[in-house]
Amino acid sequence: MTDQEEQSLKETKRAEKRTAEEAGQLAKEQVRKKAYLAREQAIEEAQKASKTKRSEKRAIEEPGQLAKEQVRKKAYLAKEQTIAEGQEARKLKAKKPTPRG
Repeated sequence: MTDQEEQSLKETKRAEKRTAEEAGQLAKEQVRKKAYLAREQAIEEAQKASKTKRSEKRAIEEPGQLAKEQVRKKAYLAKEQTIAEGQEARKLKAKKPTPRG
């Protein structure tokens, strides 16, 4: 075998080896990409489930929160009315002449 034939044979083997390596790398990259997409999908589904759960919880709690807020508002208004009535009573008492004896 001549040097040129040996060189050509080496080049062919290198080219075959490089092609095989590239195919292997491509296969590994496809596996990595598939795994990445599966992880992303799992995360997305988990977030969607959490969002749904939060919405359901909020829907359950909201009427109770509104009722509590109404009770608080009524109590506040009653307190304010009591204060206003007390002030009005003091004003009337202050204006009322005191009997002198």
